[in-house]
Amino acid sequence: MAAAARVLHEQGVERTTLADIAQAADVPVGNVYYYFKTKDELIQAALSEHSAHLDQLTARLEQMTDPRARLKALIETWIEQRDLAARRGCPTGTLAVELDKRTEGDLDAEAGALIRRLLDWASGQFRELGLPDPDDLALTLVAGYQGMSLMANALRDPGIMSREGDRLLRWVDTLQLPDRNPSPRTR
Repeated sequence: MAAAARVLHEQGVERTTLADIAQAADVPVGNVYYYFKTKDELIQAALSEHSAHLDQLTARLEQMTDPRARLKALIETWIEQRDLAARRGCPTGTLAVELDKRTEGDLDAEAGALIRRLLDWASGQFRELGLPDPDDLALTLVAGYQGMSLMANALRDPGIMSREGDRLLRWVDTLQLPDRNPSPRTR
């Protein structure tokens, strides 16, 4: 499953064969055919791998007591993956875009559901901070990540991930609860 996720990310859905996965996993191609009869089954395995990675990441982040620190640690994880993003883009985001272009199946919806899980997790962090519009804040955060991944990949510049990641870190630091008792304006 890990080999499927890696090779699909490196080569794309259309160029990847079951033989490519077998070679990357260092197993006979017959083994891959035994477990995965179709490319869609391999894609499903890759999506499961991405889902497991997201679960591991958020479980690790949940060990932190402060939701702001969790959000910042998430962004720092994205920055650490800058070289990969510059070469291939976001693994889940690029897969979702590729799957959307296919005419058969509903795997694109499954990829979208995975991104929705990240949005929901981030929204929960903003909600725990007591910030207004947590869903919109989560969308801004995840869209920022997807955008910086896309730009880093298109321009082959990992520095974009660092610069935009630092901008997202500063943005998270600036988010404050609205003043519940604003002082009257003086004229």
